[in-house]
Amino acid sequence: MKRPSLLEELAGGDRRSIGRVPSVVRRARRNPALASELVRGLRHDDPLVRMRAADALEKASRDRPAILAPFKAVLLTVAAESAEQEVRWHAAQMLPRLPLTRKDTERAVSILRGYLADRSSIVNVCALQALADLASRDRSLVPMAVVAMEAACRTGTPAMQARGKKLLSIFKNG
Repeated sequence: MKRPSLLEELAGGDRRSIGRVPSVVRRARRNPALASELVRGLRHDDPLVRMRAADALEKASRDRPAILAPFKAVLLTVAAESAEQEVRWHAAQMLPRLPLTRKDTERAVSILRGYLADRSSIVNVCALQALADLASRDRSLVPMAVVAMEAACRTGTPAMQARGKKLLSIFKNG
């Protein structure tokens, strides 16, 4: 019997379930060439597949960020265009893992700053963390990131305030 494609494994069930994401992540880690299928899944017709493809790609790229490099343009576009909170929070986690040029970095920062106004607290927190991660790589971004962290501490959700305080302590003491 033929093994199902990664996207077939991600289909079915409901939004409250991660489905077979752990199995897909294991397959993608063993064979990084499968990342292209997950990237295609970010634009799948089924929102459940899009959500789970983003989750699986983010998890597979944690210890292998290089698997994202060939898809930089697509990931930046998906991050900018997606309205789905699950895709957005995973995109925020992946953007700092990309090999970004100066222009790419400006685009990523713009996307992430937009995410700070998202309805989802998870998207907000992931965006704040991503801005901090980018600022750690590019010190010219530190002032902007610190302003975002301070704003989160003043007016954000409890989760944003906690993350903002944690990140500020790192940037001010580190």
